Amino acid sequence: MNRALCVVGISILLAACARPTDRGQQYVDGRFNDVLNPTELVTSDKSKDYTLFPAQLEKVETLSPSLSTPNQPLYDSVKAWLKESGEPTALTDYGIRLEQMGGGDGFGNVLFTGYFSPVIEMRHEPDAVFKYPVYAMPVCGDRCPTREEVYNGALEGLGLELGYSASLIDNFIMEVQGSGFIHFGDDDQLEYFAYGGKNGHPYVSIGKVLIERDQVPREKMSLKAIKDWVAAQQDEATVIELLNQNPSYVFFAPKAAAPVSGTAGIPLLSGASVAADREYLPMGSVLLAEIPQLNEEGNWNGQHVLKLLMALDTGGAVKKNHLDLYHGMGEEAGIKAGHHKHFGRVWKLTKPVEEGASDVGTK
Repeated sequence: MNRALCVVGISILLAACARPTDRGQQYVDGRFNDVLNPTELVTSDKSKDYTLFPAQLEKVETLSPSLSTPNQPLYDSVKAWLKESGEPTALTDYGIRLEQMGGGDGFGNVLFTGYFSPVIEMRHEPDAVFKYPVYAMPVCGDRCPTREEVYNGALEGLGLELGYSASLIDNFIMEVQGSGFIHFGDDDQLEYFAYGGKNGHPYVSIGKVLIERDQVPREKMSLKAIKDWVAAQQDEATVIELLNQNPSYVFFAPKAAAPVSGTAGIPLLSGASVAADREYLPMGSVLLAEIPQLNEEGNWNGQHVLKLLMALDTGGAVKKNHLDLYHGMGEEAGIKAGHHKHFGRVWKLTKPVEEGASDVGTK
């Protein structure tokens, strides 16, 4: 949009430039030109809840010297601020430097989406119900099969099957999340399927496809909406045709059940960690964020809560002014994560060069 139009004193142009607020946008800052913009002060009237952050920080300090050592001056300052103040306006009193994220609109509105760790019921051998395989990474060089080719049997007979589920869409959602927990009902074992690679073909959002086909309204699109659409279909071929619109396919590597860890190798705590673009927010970055709050229907309830977060994961679709908030494990977490596509303000906390670190973390 040409922002110059928004200052023209003509009612029709003002109406055209009106910005929706139903997803938590707050047009109170800016305008910003960059992803990270130095600022002298955080002014926020939102309610504060920092309770989840100390436990996430402790895991970093305990388990990852490569992250905690270069970042310790910042971490120590944040802990002191939490203990003695907790007021956003006092951050600079602790030698903490502030950079506000500009938001995709240049007004400070950063997109929050959500992700989670699915738990899928599987069997080691296929039967009439559990018949949809999940595969380990094949040796395929520059020509890995597309999703459609995989569904048509391109990997059969290669011994790559890790297990069989009763739901093709559950397998697909686990691919989107990048990992998941598997309960094998035939021997009552819980395993963790970690990300094992992908076929190298471009990712296409099936949610976007459903919107373009007028199957789901844009404002109602969520992970739950996709699952509801799939459940309403009368034949499997219709579902497969939709999934085949995304040629990308993800493979997995089985591991013993363990805490869910992100790219940084740190166990992720629900509500305290995010996936971020490491070009701007390297692993271990500390963020102060006004997180949009949703009601049971997945709509913004008109409130934001000010929280501390850590960037401990990455994602192929998570770029620049976009954060993916980890929601935990299981179906309820999946519903909440699937609804999250709302906006909040975010500040990156760092220490000045002379106090130990010019940028948080390592790339």
